[in-house]
Amino acid sequence: MYYYDWRRRPQVSMAERKLQALRKIEQLRKKGHAVSPVKIEGRAIAVTFWGKAWCENLERYSDFANRLPRGRTYARNGSVIDLQIGPAEVKALVSGSSVYQVEVKITPVGKTRWKSICKDCAGAIDSLVELLQGRLSERVMERICRENTGLFPSAKEIDFSCSCPDWAFMCKHVAAVLYGIGARLDRQPELLFRLHKLHENELIRSTGTDLRLTRKGINSATILSTDNLSELFGLDLAHSRAPSKLSASRPNSKKSRKEMRGPKRRVSPGTSV
Repeated sequence: MYYYDWRRRPQVSMAERKLQALRKIEQLRKKGHAVSPVKIEGRAIAVTFWGKAWCENLERYSDFANRLPRGRTYARNGSVIDLQIGPAEVKALVSGSSVYQVEVKITPVGKTRWKSICKDCAGAIDSLVELLQGRLSERVMERICRENTGLFPSAKEIDFSCSCPDWAFMCKHVAAVLYGIGARLDRQPELLFRLHKLHENELIRSTGTDLRLTRKGINSATILSTDNLSELFGLDLAHSRAPSKLSASRPNSKKSRKEMRGPKRRVSPGTSV
């Protein structure tokens, strides 16, 4: 039986990875594929409400704490060379020792849950601009980010796969893609709604509010700063380092792995990381 030995994996320099990524991108473009790489400027992966909220929700997945730092590094250095967000799934290519295919599937928010969110946010969102720019009241922000009943998926609502041979439930390539989603939501927050097969208009339509892109301001005293998202999620978060409150434990037996509530991961053998 073949066992993958991570200690024997070939070392690939950053320069080689970048060259490899450029070649792959060029191949895809020649085939007519609209390549959409994740580009991050500076150390912060996300700076807006939607992107930061996604990343901070991701760090609730304590079972994967030991993989998240590597994923952040991969996301920052441009290793996610293509990221496509569609209804209920994300497809991506990540450059490592080779170029790996990553798929992330998310259980869309159910109708009952979505109606509850819309009802609880009724009358508190004035316009689409206000919603998509994350200029939300504390009440709306808390409701949207609420664990298990908000818009951000729990660990059991995400399933993923990667073509790399890493044995881990969440490899660093998958982690990079998950952070890449947060970076993409920074620029295109409406994609979170597309991912759930929802439309952001419904959050306002349910209140009977005019959907025009109004410039009307809201009471600044009711707004919760995005800097307080860590407090909202109950996390001590710093995107430039590993989260301090998350457990880095691993399952020690087949039984404990089965008992884990996190998503399962499928691995395609035959390649090297």
